[in-house]
Amino acid sequence: MIVATAGHIDHGKTLLVKTLTGVDTDRLPEEKARGISIDLGFAYLPLPGGELIGFVDVPGHERFIRNMLAGVCGIDFALLVVAADDGIMPQTVEHLHILDLLHVKRGAAVITKSDRVEAERVREVQDAVAALLQTTQLAGAPVLPVSAVCGLGMESLRAMLVEEATRGGSRKIEGEHFRYAIDRTFSVSGSGTVVTGTVFNGVVKTGDRLVISPAGLEVRVRGIQIQGKAAERAAAGERCALNLTGADLAAVHRGDWVLAPALHRPTQRIDARVSVLAAETNALEHWTPVHLHLATSDVTARVATRRGGAVAPGASAVVQLVLDQPIGALRGDRFIVRDQSASRTIGGGFVLDPFAPATRRSSPARMSELAAFEHDSAEEALAELIRAGERPVDLERLETAYNMTPERSSGVYLSAAIVEIGKDARLGITATRLKTLGEAVIAAVTEFHRNSPQASGQEIETLRAATAPDLSADAFTSVLRKLADERKVETSGSTARIPGHNATANAADDRLWQAVQPAIDAAGFNAPPLRELALQLKLKEALLKDFLHRKAKTGAVMKVTADRFYTRSTLATLAAIAQATAQAQPNGQFTAAQYRDWTGVGRSLAIEILEFLDTLAITQRIGDARKMRKDFVPILGAATAPPPPPKGNPAAKPPAKPATPQRRPVQNYRR
Repeated sequence: MIVATAGHIDHGKTLLVKTLTGVDTDRLPEEKARGISIDLGFAYLPLPGGELIGFVDVPGHERFIRNMLAGVCGIDFALLVVAADDGIMPQTVEHLHILDLLHVKRGAAVITKSDRVEAERVREVQDAVAALLQTTQLAGAPVLPVSAVCGLGMESLRAMLVEEATRGGSRKIEGEHFRYAIDRTFSVSGSGTVVTGTVFNGVVKTGDRLVISPAGLEVRVRGIQIQGKAAERAAAGERCALNLTGADLAAVHRGDWVLAPALHRPTQRIDARVSVLAAETNALEHWTPVHLHLATSDVTARVATRRGGAVAPGASAVVQLVLDQPIGALRGDRFIVRDQSASRTIGGGFVLDPFAPATRRSSPARMSELAAFEHDSAEEALAELIRAGERPVDLERLETAYNMTPERSSGVYLSAAIVEIGKDARLGITATRLKTLGEAVIAAVTEFHRNSPQASGQEIETLRAATAPDLSADAFTSVLRKLADERKVETSGSTARIPGHNATANAADDRLWQAVQPAIDAAGFNAPPLRELALQLKLKEALLKDFLHRKAKTGAVMKVTADRFYTRSTLATLAAIAQATAQAQPNGQFTAAQYRDWTGVGRSLAIEILEFLDTLAITQRIGDARKMRKDFVPILGAATAPPPPPKGNPAAKPPAKPATPQRRPVQNYRR
């Protein structure tokens, strides 16, 4: 359990901690000389069971409120210290306001110097303090009169703290990444950079690789100390010192986080719920400059209210905090807002969305998101996001904002029946939405085929706009991939089609195929280029090209080169020749020249055919030779190689495939 003191200057906070722990937390020479606390002080009280109560002693002077704010972040229990002779003072009230805004629910008030005044005065101060607590989260907390000088009430205070430490239990550490707020940095000779602070989330172990945020410095934990003793680990709710390698002392500051790499996502825009103190005389106006204190950081910022409105004293509202420099923050982090001169506490609140957008802040969709982030648990937030119009959920943002490890988030998504889509940006939709979307895609593509039977497929971008405009192109591609895995949709390039769709299944294309197929078959292994084939058939080249490309989608023909198409059966025979040529060689490897001699085609065309067989993984090139890689039958169908041409007549054509005359080379007359 971590306990922080609070209260006005010179009310005995430091002496109280020293009496409880035996440690004088005033360590600076200036503190010794002036007799006041300036910076944070730390001490520990060992418990019988081996546990520790960590004390953070904060300065009470109003000039050092910044240090006080760094000390009371992440605490479990507060001791509001009020001197019996002075009673309630200005910093008593401001410190209590801060504790209340930070949502500190466990604590006690301690009336110090009770031996210096009459008993009636002690009761008077007790009553006044109890009444002051009534309007805060600490309403009903015990108010104990003590004296650190003569020991009055100290045993009762110590017993109460031990009971609270035992009763409070440990913080949740499972399912969360490590996060640690730095409140002090220094260097130790022979060890290097050392930081002290509070573990907010998760567990750290020696050897862990972490990140200093927001700077983004990668560090390794060289050593851990708790109460000056070496430790192997530290968990949420504990104070410890970390010896870090990878960062110079000058690069690490109070206000930085040490955290798991998954949480390193600095932000300068935070949507938050802010409460303004009822004691304020003015409302919090739009674009008011403030000091934002979150964990141990202190940054300047502007408050952007919705539609330029204002937050009245005693009221709360959702605002956007626009920071002048990046910080680290997660959903639920509590903060304090002070005025521009850092002389007065205005209010405080908690983070809703640490990664707030700069635009469309008042749109209905954004309002739904913020309503979801009002929930403390990721499960409830996700359920709200799902209900808000079935919009896709940014999973990475949700996981970071709520600090969920992959194991925990997987369980959350499984319970909510969430399916992950997208590759560049991970989005989540419900399984029901995915099923409905799949049905809509299939219906849309089917309708497209009905209206445009000669088109090979529908443009994917057009399909996305018609069926899922709220999904990114990357996420929609992921949906199509899932449908393709189920063999419900096929994609090719920028189009999608229903499996088995034949873009040439119409009377006009049937008649065209009856003319084209015999011409291609008659050419044998020397398939003519498109231009020659178009001239031969007296067709427009563009029309023939479009037809053959559409026919290739059906598998009836295959494009071997940029302008040559072969029927599947002819390619099967060419693959069989490659296999026979390889089998005829002692080492199973053959050259393009040997393949050319068997097929009777020109050398260039022989190489192009072999390169196409390479793309089908039927053959594989090895230097200047090739070998068979796969059986061609499952890919192209069964075929038998014709006998090789007689030796001495390599250019002879196989009798089964009469060849068309070679094109006459065009003579070059350029000089």
